[in-house]
Amino acid sequence: MPNQAQPVLIAGEWRPADTVGEFHPTNPQTKQPTGEIYPVSSIKDVEAAVVTASEASEQLLNVSPETKAQFLEQYADRIEARREDLVEMAHNETSYPKETRLNGIELPRTTNQLRQAAQAARDQSWALLTIDTETDIRSMYAALEGGVAIFGPNNFPFAFNSISGGDFAAAIAAGNPVIGKANSSHPGTTRIFAEEAFEASRETGMPDGTVQLIYRTDHEVGKRFVSHPLIGATGYTGSRRAGLVLKEAADKVGKPIYLELSSINPVAILPGALRERAEEIADEFLTSCLLGTGQFCTNPGIILLIKDEATDSFLDMAKEKFANAPVGTLLSEGVLNNLAGGVEALTGVGAELLVGGESGGGIGFSYQNTLLQVSGSQFLENPQALQQEAFGNESLAVVADDVEQAKEITSSFEGNLTGCIYTAQDGSDDALYDGLAPILRRKVGRLLNDKMPTGVAVVPAMNHGGPYPSTGHPGFTSVGIPASLLRFAMLQCFDNIREHRLPSELRDKNPTGTLWRQIDGEWTQGDVK
Repeated sequence: MPNQAQPVLIAGEWRPADTVGEFHPTNPQTKQPTGEIYPVSSIKDVEAAVVTASEASEQLLNVSPETKAQFLEQYADRIEARREDLVEMAHNETSYPKETRLNGIELPRTTNQLRQAAQAARDQSWALLTIDTETDIRSMYAALEGGVAIFGPNNFPFAFNSISGGDFAAAIAAGNPVIGKANSSHPGTTRIFAEEAFEASRETGMPDGTVQLIYRTDHEVGKRFVSHPLIGATGYTGSRRAGLVLKEAADKVGKPIYLELSSINPVAILPGALRERAEEIADEFLTSCLLGTGQFCTNPGIILLIKDEATDSFLDMAKEKFANAPVGTLLSEGVLNNLAGGVEALTGVGAELLVGGESGGGIGFSYQNTLLQVSGSQFLENPQALQQEAFGNESLAVVADDVEQAKEITSSFEGNLTGCIYTAQDGSDDALYDGLAPILRRKVGRLLNDKMPTGVAVVPAMNHGGPYPSTGHPGFTSVGIPASLLRFAMLQCFDNIREHRLPSELRDKNPTGTLWRQIDGEWTQGDVK
Protein backbone atom coordinates (compact mmCIF):
# COMPACT_ATOMS: atom_id res chain seq x y z
CA MET A 1 0.00 0.00 0.00
CA PRO A 2 1.51 3.38 -0.94
CA ASN A 3 2.39 5.82 1.81
CA GLN A 4 -0.44 8.12 2.84
CA ALA A 5 -0.10 11.78 3.65
CA GLN A 6 0.10 12.56 7.35
CA PRO A 7 -3.17 13.70 8.95
CA VAL A 8 -3.88 17.23 10.12
CA LEU A 9 -5.10 18.11 13.63
CA ILE A 10 -8.42 19.94 13.39
CA ALA A 11 -11.36 20.17 15.80
CA GLY A 12 -9.94 17.77 18.35
CA GLU A 13 -9.01 14.93 16.03
CA TRP A 14 -6.29 13.78 13.69
CA ARG A 15 -7.96 13.40 10.33
CA PRO A 16 -7.12 13.25 6.61
CA ALA A 17 -6.56 16.68 5.12
CA ASP A 18 -8.73 18.17 2.42
CA THR A 19 -5.82 18.46 0.03
CA VAL A 20 -4.88 20.39 -3.09
CA GLY A 21 -1.50 18.65 -3.26
CA GLU A 22 1.28 17.09 -1.21
CA PHE A 23 4.97 17.59 -0.48
CA HIS A 24 7.92 15.41 0.51
CA PRO A 25 10.44 16.87 2.99
CA THR A 26 14.10 16.31 2.20
CA ASN A 27 17.08 15.41 4.36
CA PRO A 28 19.53 18.30 3.72
CA GLN A 29 22.64 16.14 4.13
CA THR A 30 21.61 13.30 1.83
CA LYS A 31 19.40 15.43 -0.45
CA GLN A 32 16.96 12.50 -0.35
CA PRO A 33 13.30 12.48 0.77
CA THR A 34 12.76 11.57 4.42
CA GLY A 35 10.09 9.06 3.38
CA GLU A 36 7.09 10.90 4.81
CA ILE A 37 4.35 12.65 2.84
CA TYR A 38 2.52 15.77 3.97
CA PRO A 39 -0.64 17.43 2.62
CA VAL A 40 -1.15 20.88 1.18
CA SER A 41 -4.46 21.89 2.74
CA SER A 42 -7.34 23.54 0.92
CA ILE A 43 -9.37 26.46 2.21
CA LYS A 44 -11.79 23.89 3.70
CA ASP A 45 -9.17 22.80 6.25
CA VAL A 46 -8.34 26.39 7.11
CA GLU A 47 -12.01 27.30 7.43
CA ALA A 48 -12.66 24.34 9.73
CA ALA A 49 -9.64 25.15 11.91
CA VAL A 50 -10.49 28.85 12.19
CA VAL A 51 -14.13 28.16 13.12
CA THR A 52 -13.02 25.61 15.72
CA ALA A 53 -10.48 28.06 17.15
CA SER A 54 -13.19 30.71 17.40
CA GLU A 55 -15.32 28.32 19.43
CA ALA A 56 -12.35 27.38 21.61
CA SER A 57 -11.67 31.08 22.17
CA GLU A 58 -15.09 31.42 23.78
CA GLN A 59 -14.57 28.27 25.85
CA LEU A 60 -11.19 29.49 27.10
CA LEU A 61 -12.92 32.44 28.76
CA ASN A 62 -14.06 29.94 31.37
CA VAL A 63 -10.65 28.30 31.81
CA SER A 64 -8.68 29.54 34.81
CA PRO A 65 -5.15 30.95 34.56
CA GLU A 66 -4.02 28.02 36.69
CA THR A 67 -5.34 25.49 34.15
CA LYS A 68 -3.59 27.27 31.28
CA ALA A 69 -0.39 27.22 33.28
CA GLN A 70 -0.80 23.51 34.04
CA PHE A 71 -1.29 22.81 30.34
CA LEU A 72 1.95 24.56 29.41
CA GLU A 73 3.85 22.78 32.17
CA GLN A 74 2.40 19.39 31.30
CA TYR A 75 3.28 19.99 27.67
CA ALA A 76 6.88 20.83 28.62
CA ASP A 77 7.05 17.58 30.59
CA ARG A 78 5.74 15.59 27.64
CA ILE A 79 8.28 17.20 25.31
CA GLU A 80 11.08 16.06 27.59
CA ALA A 81 9.63 12.56 27.66
CA ARG A 82 9.56 12.53 23.83
CA ARG A 83 13.08 13.94 23.57
CA GLU A 84 14.63 11.11 21.55
CA ASP A 85 11.91 11.09 18.90
CA LEU A 86 12.01 14.85 18.51
CA VAL A 87 15.80 15.06 18.25
CA GLU A 88 15.98 12.22 15.73
CA MET A 89 13.22 13.66 13.54
CA ALA A 90 14.61 17.21 13.64
CA HIS A 91 18.11 15.97 12.81
CA ASN A 92 16.81 14.11 9.77
CA GLU A 93 14.80 17.11 8.59
CA THR A 94 17.31 19.91 9.28
CA SER A 95 20.74 18.22 9.65
CA TYR A 96 21.30 20.14 12.89
CA PRO A 97 23.64 18.28 15.30
CA LYS A 98 21.73 16.13 17.75
CA GLU A 99 23.60 16.90 20.95
CA THR A 100 25.23 20.31 20.58
CA ARG A 101 22.24 22.02 18.95
CA LEU A 102 18.97 20.11 19.29
CA ASN A 103 19.32 18.29 22.59
CA GLY A 104 21.79 20.66 24.22
CA ILE A 105 20.38 24.08 23.28
CA GLU A 106 17.03 24.09 21.52
CA LEU A 107 15.07 21.58 23.56
CA PRO A 108 15.95 23.07 26.98
CA ARG A 109 15.19 26.55 25.64
CA THR A 110 11.82 25.35 24.36
CA THR A 111 10.71 23.78 27.63
CA ASN A 112 12.10 26.73 29.59
CA GLN A 113 10.04 29.29 27.68
CA LEU A 114 6.91 27.13 27.99
CA ARG A 115 7.42 27.08 31.76
CA GLN A 116 8.09 30.82 31.86
CA ALA A 117 4.85 31.35 29.93
CA ALA A 118 3.06 29.13 32.45
CA GLN A 119 4.26 31.33 35.27
CA ALA A 120 3.13 34.45 33.41
CA ALA A 121 -0.32 32.91 32.90
CA ARG A 122 -0.48 32.03 36.57
CA ASP A 123 0.66 35.32 38.12
CA GLN A 124 -0.97 37.53 35.43
CA SER A 125 1.72 40.19 35.71
CA TRP A 126 1.57 40.56 31.92
CA ALA A 127 -2.04 41.82 32.09
CA LEU A 128 -1.09 45.25 33.57
CA LEU A 129 -4.06 45.35 35.91
CA THR A 130 -4.84 49.03 36.50
CA ILE A 131 -7.42 50.66 38.75
CA ASP A 132 -8.25 54.36 39.15
CA THR A 133 -10.62 54.73 42.07
CA GLU A 134 -11.50 58.41 41.60
CA THR A 135 -13.04 57.81 38.16
CA ASP A 136 -13.90 54.14 38.78
CA ILE A 137 -12.14 53.19 35.55
CA ARG A 138 -10.28 49.88 35.47
CA SER A 139 -8.33 48.13 32.70
CA MET A 140 -6.38 44.99 31.88
CA TYR A 141 -5.02 43.04 28.96
CA ALA A 142 -6.99 39.91 28.05
CA ALA A 143 -7.22 37.31 25.31
CA LEU A 144 -8.24 38.19 21.77
CA GLU A 145 -11.45 37.02 20.15
CA GLY A 146 -10.63 34.10 17.87
CA GLY A 147 -7.59 31.91 17.34
CA VAL A 148 -3.98 32.90 16.71
CA ALA A 149 -2.36 31.64 13.51
CA ILE A 150 1.35 30.94 13.90
CA PHE A 151 3.75 30.49 10.98
CA GLY A 152 7.02 29.02 12.23
CA PRO A 153 10.44 29.56 10.57
CA ASN A 154 12.75 26.98 9.02
CA ASN A 155 15.82 27.64 11.19
CA PHE A 156 14.57 26.81 14.71
CA PRO A 157 12.65 23.51 14.60
CA PHE A 158 12.05 23.55 18.37
CA ALA A 159 12.39 27.01 19.95
CA PHE A 160 10.43 28.92 17.27
CA ASN A 161 8.23 26.06 16.10
CA SER A 162 4.62 26.98 15.40
CA ILE A 163 3.42 24.43 17.97
CA SER A 164 6.12 24.77 20.64
CA GLY A 165 8.01 28.05 20.23
CA GLY A 166 7.81 31.47 21.79
CA ASP A 167 4.81 32.63 19.76
CA PHE A 168 2.88 29.50 20.72
CA ALA A 169 3.76 29.88 24.41
CA ALA A 170 2.81 33.57 24.43
CA ALA A 171 -0.49 33.05 22.65
CA ILE A 172 -1.57 30.24 24.96
CA ALA A 173 -0.49 32.05 28.13
CA ALA A 174 -2.53 35.07 27.03
CA GLY A 175 -5.56 32.79 26.72
CA ASN A 176 -5.79 32.14 22.98
CA PRO A 177 -6.12 28.91 20.98
CA VAL A 178 -3.43 28.34 18.35
CA ILE A 179 -3.55 27.13 14.76
CA GLY A 180 -0.01 26.16 13.84
CA LYS A 181 1.14 26.27 10.24
CA ALA A 182 4.14 23.94 10.09
CA ASN A 183 7.29 24.95 8.25
CA SER A 184 7.90 22.70 5.28
CA SER A 185 11.52 22.17 6.35
CA HIS A 186 10.48 20.21 9.44
CA PRO A 187 6.85 19.05 9.29
CA GLY A 188 7.56 15.76 11.07
CA THR A 189 9.09 17.56 14.03
CA THR A 190 6.04 19.81 14.21
CA ARG A 191 3.71 16.82 14.03
CA ILE A 192 5.39 15.24 17.09
CA PHE A 193 5.06 18.49 19.01
CA ALA A 194 1.39 18.71 18.08
CA GLU A 195 0.81 15.14 19.26
CA GLU A 196 2.21 15.97 22.68
CA ALA A 197 0.46 19.35 22.90
CA PHE A 198 -2.88 17.75 22.06
CA GLU A 199 -2.44 15.06 24.70
CA ALA A 200 -1.42 17.67 27.29
CA SER A 201 -4.51 19.70 26.46
CA ARG A 202 -6.73 16.66 27.04
CA GLU A 203 -5.00 15.77 30.29
CA THR A 204 -5.53 19.27 31.67
CA GLY A 205 -9.08 19.75 30.42
CA MET A 206 -8.39 22.42 27.83
CA PRO A 207 -10.86 22.81 24.93
CA ASP A 208 -10.22 20.45 22.02
CA GLY A 209 -9.60 23.35 19.65
CA THR A 210 -6.82 24.84 21.79
CA VAL A 211 -4.15 23.34 19.53
CA GLN A 212 -4.60 22.65 15.81
CA LEU A 213 -2.13 21.93 13.02
CA ILE A 214 -1.98 22.19 9.26
CA TYR A 215 1.22 21.71 7.27
CA ARG A 216 1.08 23.87 4.17
CA THR A 217 -1.29 25.96 2.07
CA ASP A 218 -0.91 27.75 -1.23
CA HIS A 219 -0.39 31.52 -1.21
CA GLU A 220 -4.02 32.44 -1.82
CA VAL A 221 -5.25 30.22 1.00
CA GLY A 222 -2.54 31.66 3.25
CA LYS A 223 -3.80 35.18 2.59
CA ARG A 224 -7.37 34.14 3.35
CA PHE A 225 -6.14 32.43 6.52
CA VAL A 226 -4.60 35.56 8.07
CA SER A 227 -7.49 37.80 6.97
CA HIS A 228 -10.32 35.51 8.03
CA PRO A 229 -13.08 37.35 9.93
CA LEU A 230 -12.79 34.90 12.84
CA ILE A 231 -8.99 34.94 13.22
CA GLY A 232 -7.67 36.91 16.19
CA ALA A 233 -4.08 37.60 15.12
CA THR A 234 -1.10 36.08 13.32
CA GLY A 235 2.50 35.56 14.33
CA TYR A 236 4.86 35.04 11.39
CA THR A 237 8.59 34.35 11.18
CA GLY A 238 10.09 33.87 7.72
CA SER A 239 11.06 35.57 4.49
CA ARG A 240 10.34 39.25 3.95
CA ARG A 241 8.64 38.64 0.62
CA ALA A 242 6.13 36.09 1.90
CA GLY A 243 5.59 37.96 5.16
CA LEU A 244 4.69 41.21 3.42
CA VAL A 245 2.16 39.40 1.23
CA LEU A 246 0.46 38.11 4.37
CA LYS A 247 0.69 41.51 6.05
CA GLU A 248 -1.02 43.20 3.13
CA ALA A 249 -3.88 40.71 3.32
CA ALA A 250 -4.24 41.07 7.11
CA ASP A 251 -3.94 44.86 7.05
CA LYS A 252 -6.72 45.20 4.50
CA VAL A 253 -9.20 43.83 7.01
CA GLY A 254 -7.59 45.21 10.17
CA LYS A 255 -6.29 41.92 11.54
CA PRO A 256 -3.18 42.14 13.75
CA ILE A 257 -0.11 40.41 12.31
CA TYR A 258 3.32 40.34 13.97
CA LEU A 259 6.21 39.72 11.61
CA GLU A 260 9.86 38.80 11.91
CA LEU A 261 11.19 39.30 8.40
CA SER A 262 14.89 39.91 7.82
CA SER A 263 17.88 41.40 9.59
CA ILE A 264 21.54 41.91 8.75
CA ASN A 265 22.53 42.89 12.31
CA PRO A 266 25.39 45.36 11.74
CA VAL A 267 28.50 45.02 13.88
CA ALA A 268 30.78 48.05 14.08
CA ILE A 269 34.36 47.20 15.07
CA LEU A 270 36.30 50.33 15.97
CA PRO A 271 40.05 50.79 15.34
CA GLY A 272 41.16 50.75 18.96
CA ALA A 273 39.45 47.42 19.53
CA LEU A 274 41.24 45.94 16.50
CA ARG A 275 44.64 47.22 17.63
CA GLU A 276 43.97 45.75 21.05
CA ARG A 277 42.52 42.29 20.28
CA ALA A 278 42.02 41.72 16.54
CA GLU A 279 42.40 37.95 16.53
CA GLU A 280 40.02 37.48 19.44
CA ILE A 281 37.38 39.56 17.63
CA ALA A 282 38.02 37.73 14.36
CA ASP A 283 37.39 34.41 16.10
CA GLU A 284 34.16 35.74 17.65
CA PHE A 285 33.04 37.06 14.26
CA LEU A 286 33.79 33.75 12.55
CA THR A 287 31.94 31.74 15.19
CA SER A 288 28.91 34.03 15.12
CA CYS A 289 28.72 34.26 11.34
CA LEU A 290 29.11 30.51 10.73
CA LEU A 291 27.15 29.18 13.71
CA GLY A 292 24.36 26.99 12.40
CA THR A 293 25.76 27.68 8.92
CA GLY A 294 24.74 31.30 9.37
CA GLN A 295 21.05 30.42 9.53
CA PHE A 296 20.24 32.66 12.47
CA CYS A 297 18.06 35.76 12.37
CA THR A 298 20.79 37.50 14.41
CA ASN A 299 23.64 36.47 12.10
CA PRO A 300 26.11 39.40 11.62
CA GLY A 301 25.50 40.14 7.93
CA ILE A 302 27.44 43.43 7.89
CA ILE A 303 30.59 44.51 9.72
CA LEU A 304 31.37 48.22 9.69
CA LEU A 305 35.06 49.09 9.87
CA ILE A 306 37.09 52.31 9.54
CA LYS A 307 40.07 52.50 7.19
CA ASP A 308 43.21 51.72 9.17
CA GLU A 309 46.20 49.37 9.07
CA ALA A 310 44.56 47.35 11.83
CA THR A 311 41.45 47.03 9.64
CA ASP A 312 43.47 45.67 6.71
CA SER A 313 45.12 43.11 8.97
CA PHE A 314 41.76 42.13 10.45
CA LEU A 315 40.22 41.51 7.03
CA ASP A 316 43.20 39.40 5.95
CA MET A 317 42.82 37.41 9.15
CA ALA A 318 39.06 37.00 8.71
CA LYS A 319 39.50 35.96 5.08
CA GLU A 320 41.90 33.19 6.08
CA LYS A 321 39.68 31.99 8.89
CA PHE A 322 36.62 31.85 6.60
CA ALA A 323 38.58 29.90 4.00
CA ASN A 324 39.83 27.34 6.52
CA ALA A 325 36.62 26.85 8.51
CA PRO A 326 34.44 23.79 7.82
CA VAL A 327 31.45 24.41 5.57
CA GLY A 328 28.14 23.47 7.15
CA THR A 329 24.95 22.08 5.66
CA LEU A 330 22.10 24.45 4.79
CA LEU A 331 18.50 23.67 5.66
CA SER A 332 17.22 23.11 2.14
CA GLU A 333 17.84 23.55 -1.54
CA GLY A 334 15.72 26.69 -1.37
CA VAL A 335 18.01 28.23 1.27
CA LEU A 336 21.02 27.33 -0.87
CA ASN A 337 19.52 28.94 -3.97
CA ASN A 338 18.52 32.07 -2.07
CA LEU A 339 21.99 32.41 -0.56
CA ALA A 340 23.64 32.01 -3.95
CA GLY A 341 21.24 34.56 -5.42
CA GLY A 342 21.92 36.98 -2.59
CA VAL A 343 25.70 36.79 -3.04
CA GLU A 344 25.30 37.23 -6.79
CA ALA A 345 23.14 40.31 -6.21
CA LEU A 346 25.73 41.83 -3.85
CA THR A 347 28.58 41.30 -6.27
CA GLY A 348 26.36 42.67 -9.03
CA VAL A 349 26.22 46.04 -7.26
CA GLY A 350 29.94 46.26 -6.60
CA ALA A 351 30.80 44.04 -3.63
CA GLU A 352 34.23 42.44 -3.93
CA LEU A 353 34.41 38.75 -3.17
CA LEU A 354 37.19 38.13 -0.63
CA VAL A 355 36.60 34.42 -0.13
CA GLY A 356 33.96 31.83 -1.05
CA GLY A 357 31.12 32.67 -3.40
CA GLU A 358 30.42 29.20 -4.83
CA SER A 359 28.03 26.38 -4.07
CA GLY A 360 29.44 23.27 -2.42
CA GLY A 361 32.27 22.72 0.00
CA GLY A 362 30.25 20.82 2.58
CA ILE A 363 27.90 17.86 2.95
CA GLY A 364 24.56 18.02 1.14
CA PHE A 365 23.09 21.45 0.45
CA SER A 366 26.07 23.72 1.08
CA TYR A 367 27.73 26.97 0.06
CA GLN A 368 31.29 28.10 0.66
CA ASN A 369 31.88 30.35 3.65
CA THR A 370 31.70 33.77 2.02
CA LEU A 371 33.10 37.18 2.92
CA LEU A 372 32.63 40.26 0.74
CA GLN A 373 33.83 43.85 0.95
CA VAL A 374 32.78 47.31 -0.22
CA SER A 375 34.11 50.77 0.50
CA GLY A 376 32.05 53.22 2.47
CA SER A 377 31.48 55.32 -0.64
CA GLN A 378 30.22 52.31 -2.60
CA PHE A 379 27.82 51.43 0.20
CA LEU A 380 26.41 54.95 0.36
CA GLU A 381 25.84 54.95 -3.39
CA ASN A 382 23.56 51.92 -3.15
CA PRO A 383 22.67 51.23 0.50
CA GLN A 384 19.38 49.45 -0.14
CA ALA A 385 20.82 46.87 -2.54
CA LEU A 386 23.83 46.26 -0.31
CA GLN A 387 21.63 45.58 2.72
CA GLN A 388 19.59 42.74 1.30
CA GLU A 389 19.80 39.67 3.49
CA ALA A 390 21.85 36.74 2.17
CA PHE A 391 20.62 34.18 4.68
CA GLY A 392 23.44 31.77 5.47
CA ASN A 393 27.20 31.64 6.03
CA GLU A 394 28.01 35.04 4.48
CA SER A 395 28.89 38.55 5.61
CA LEU A 396 29.75 41.89 4.02
CA ALA A 397 32.52 44.17 5.30
CA VAL A 398 31.92 47.90 4.79
CA VAL A 399 35.10 49.98 5.20
CA ALA A 400 34.45 53.66 5.91
CA ASP A 401 37.02 56.33 5.08
CA ASP A 402 36.68 58.06 8.44
CA VAL A 403 34.49 58.64 11.46
CA GLU A 404 32.07 60.97 9.69
CA GLN A 405 31.48 58.51 6.88
CA ALA A 406 30.95 55.75 9.43
CA LYS A 407 28.19 57.86 10.99
CA GLU A 408 26.62 58.44 7.57
CA ILE A 409 26.70 54.71 6.84
CA THR A 410 25.11 53.94 10.21
CA SER A 411 22.38 56.48 9.47
CA SER A 412 21.60 54.60 6.23
CA PHE A 413 21.08 51.23 7.91
CA GLU A 414 17.60 49.77 7.74
CA GLY A 415 15.87 48.51 10.87
CA ASN A 416 17.47 45.44 12.43
CA LEU A 417 16.95 43.07 15.31
CA THR A 418 20.41 43.74 16.72
CA GLY A 419 23.42 46.01 16.36
CA CYS A 420 26.78 45.86 18.08
CA ILE A 421 29.79 48.10 18.65
CA TYR A 422 33.21 46.73 19.61
CA THR A 423 35.46 49.23 21.38
CA ALA A 424 38.90 49.32 22.98
CA GLN A 425 39.01 48.48 26.65
CA ASP A 426 41.41 51.37 27.31
CA GLY A 427 38.79 53.96 26.34
CA SER A 428 40.49 55.09 23.11
CA ASP A 429 37.32 54.42 21.11
CA ASP A 430 34.94 56.15 23.50
CA ALA A 431 34.55 59.37 21.53
CA LEU A 432 33.81 57.45 18.34
CA TYR A 433 31.38 55.22 20.22
CA ASP A 434 29.55 58.28 21.54
CA GLY A 435 29.06 59.41 17.93
CA LEU A 436 27.87 56.08 16.54
CA ALA A 437 25.81 54.60 19.37
CA PRO A 438 22.94 57.15 19.39
CA ILE A 439 22.47 56.61 15.65
CA LEU A 440 22.63 52.82 15.82
CA ARG A 441 20.43 52.72 18.94
CA ARG A 442 17.36 53.79 16.96
CA LYS A 443 18.07 51.34 14.12
CA VAL A 444 17.95 48.17 16.23
CA GLY A 445 15.82 46.45 18.81
CA ARG A 446 18.80 45.24 20.87
CA LEU A 447 22.11 47.09 21.16
CA LEU A 448 25.19 45.12 22.22
CA ASN A 449 28.72 46.10 23.21
CA ASP A 450 31.77 43.90 22.68
CA LYS A 451 29.65 40.81 22.07
CA MET A 452 28.42 39.18 18.88
CA PRO A 453 24.63 39.12 18.57
CA THR A 454 23.92 35.48 17.79
CA GLY A 455 22.53 34.34 21.13
CA VAL A 456 19.00 35.30 22.22
CA ALA A 457 18.53 34.76 25.94
CA VAL A 458 14.99 33.88 27.03
CA VAL A 459 14.74 36.41 29.87
CA PRO A 460 12.10 39.04 30.65
CA ALA A 461 14.26 41.98 29.53
CA MET A 462 15.05 40.52 26.10
CA ASN A 463 13.83 42.33 23.00
CA HIS A 464 13.80 40.14 19.91
CA GLY A 465 12.21 42.77 17.73
CA GLY A 466 13.15 45.99 16.02
CA PRO A 467 12.24 48.57 13.38
CA TYR A 468 11.08 47.53 9.92
CA PRO A 469 12.14 45.45 8.02
CA SER A 470 13.41 43.32 10.88
CA THR A 471 9.82 43.15 12.13
CA GLY A 472 6.48 44.65 11.23
CA HIS A 473 6.29 46.82 14.38
CA PRO A 474 9.11 48.16 16.58
CA GLY A 475 7.04 48.10 19.76
CA PHE A 476 6.83 44.33 20.24
CA THR A 477 9.12 41.38 20.92
CA SER A 478 8.77 37.70 20.08
CA VAL A 479 11.15 36.69 22.90
CA GLY A 480 10.94 37.86 26.49
CA ILE A 481 8.08 36.89 28.75
CA PRO A 482 5.81 38.57 29.80
CA ALA A 483 6.22 41.32 27.15
CA SER A 484 5.77 38.89 24.25
CA LEU A 485 2.22 38.07 25.43
CA LEU A 486 0.98 41.58 24.66
CA ARG A 487 1.01 40.86 20.91
CA PHE A 488 -1.82 38.41 21.38
CA ALA A 489 -4.01 40.43 23.72
CA MET A 490 -6.46 43.32 23.71
CA LEU A 491 -6.66 46.14 26.23
CA GLN A 492 -10.04 46.00 27.95
CA CYS A 493 -11.35 49.02 29.86
CA PHE A 494 -14.25 49.00 32.33
CA ASP A 495 -15.88 52.34 33.19
CA ASN A 496 -18.38 52.56 36.07
CA ILE A 497 -19.05 48.81 35.98
CA ARG A 498 -20.69 47.33 39.06
CA GLU A 499 -18.14 45.38 41.00
CA HIS A 500 -19.82 41.97 40.73
CA ARG A 501 -19.77 42.38 36.93
CA LEU A 502 -16.04 43.06 36.76
CA PRO A 503 -13.42 40.40 36.04
CA SER A 504 -12.27 39.07 39.40
CA GLU A 505 -8.80 40.52 38.81
CA LEU A 506 -10.21 44.07 38.79
CA ARG A 507 -12.53 43.88 41.76
CA ASP A 508 -11.71 45.69 44.97
CA LYS A 509 -10.44 42.58 46.71
CA ASN A 510 -7.31 41.04 45.24
CA PRO A 511 -8.64 37.57 44.25
CA THR A 512 -5.41 35.72 45.03
CA GLY A 513 -3.66 38.15 47.34
CA THR A 514 -0.59 37.93 45.11
CA LEU A 515 -1.63 39.73 41.92
CA TRP A 516 0.31 42.92 41.28
CA ARG A 517 -2.09 45.72 40.38
CA GLN A 518 -1.56 49.43 39.83
CA ILE A 519 -4.06 51.16 42.12
CA ASP A 520 -4.12 54.94 41.92
CA GLY A 521 -0.62 55.03 40.49
CA GLU A 522 1.04 52.60 42.92
CA TRP A 523 1.86 48.95 42.31
CA THR A 524 0.52 46.82 45.13
CA GLN A 525 -0.69 43.34 46.02
CA GLY A 526 -3.27 44.81 48.38
CA ASP A 527 -6.98 45.42 48.03
CA VAL A 528 -8.66 48.62 46.91
CA LYS A 529 -9.20 50.71 50.04
